[in-house]
Parts: sequence; C-alpha cells; structure tokens
Amino acid sequence: MDIYSFLNENGITFERHDHPAVFTCEEVDALVPELDGMKTKNLFLCDDKGRRHFLVTVRDTKAVDLKSLARALEVKKLRFASAARLEKYLDLTPGAVTLLALVNDDQKQVTAVIDQAVWGAPAVQCHPLVNTSTLVIQKTDLHRFIDASAHEPIILDVPERNGN
Repeated sequence: MDIYSFLNENGITFERHDHPAVFTCEEVDALVPELDGMKTKNLFLCDDKGRRHFLVTVRDTKAVDLKSLARALEVKKLRFASAARLEKYLDLTPGAVTLLALVNDDQKQVTAVIDQAVWGAPAVQCHPLVNTSTLVIQKTDLHRFIDASAHEPIILDVPERNGN
C-alpha cells in the first residue's frame, strides 16, 4: 500500500520530515530534529498461541507491562511477535513498526491498542511504513486515519512497568 496515496485519498493531512534510518527511540532522539506532536513507539505483540496479534502504540518513554496488558486484553500471555509475523500481518520490517501499518492489515487480523495519552494528544509522530521519515499528524487526522483503516481500536491506559 502506498501510504501517501491512502492519506491523501482520505483527506488526512500530515507534515513529513525525512531523516537517517532509526531503529530505536534513542536513535530518534539523536537523529530526528525536534518536531511537534507526541513521540510514539509501537509494539507488535501476539498471544502465547500466536492466534491474536496486537499493534500497541504508546508514548515513546512508556515502559509497557506486558503481564498487566495481557490481563487488560483478556489474553493469557503476550509476547513480541517475530519479524516473520510482522511481515506477514503488517508488511513491515523491524524498526519501521507504526500505527499507520493498519493500512496493510486488509484482513483485519491485527487489533490496534492505543494508549489514552496518544489518542488524546493534539498531534502525534509516526513513521510512514519506513523508518527514514517521520510524519506529524494532528489528532483529528489520526482519528480519521483509524476510521479509514476500518479498524476498531482499543483505547486504554496501557499499563506501565514498575510504576513509571
């Protein structure tokens, strides 16, 4: 899917900022200029049997408590999904995981889990399916994107590890 065509066809506005490839939040801090919007990180998870898949989006500094999140999502256990699963379900490579990958989930096999702080932020930063650019998307446009992707996200206060 061409993400830019999808965004434009659905009237979703964004600011694009190109930069060197980044694979971690630390690299984003070092290599991406200061931008408007909340920095985010994304976790691609699956249940212990590999039957259910979740794309979890939180503030970049949040350390997610996977055990508590599993309870909140009513699954026995959560683990990080493999690179092969990431490619199969979202057509992405490690380092480029982004909420915008929902456009690649045409079979609706991935559940989006969005932290309340991200959902309510005035604007967010996210990769456009590659880790060499960052888009800044305003709140109303992010909500429009979710609607256009035909996903029903779970919005919750994603549990944080160690009370951080």
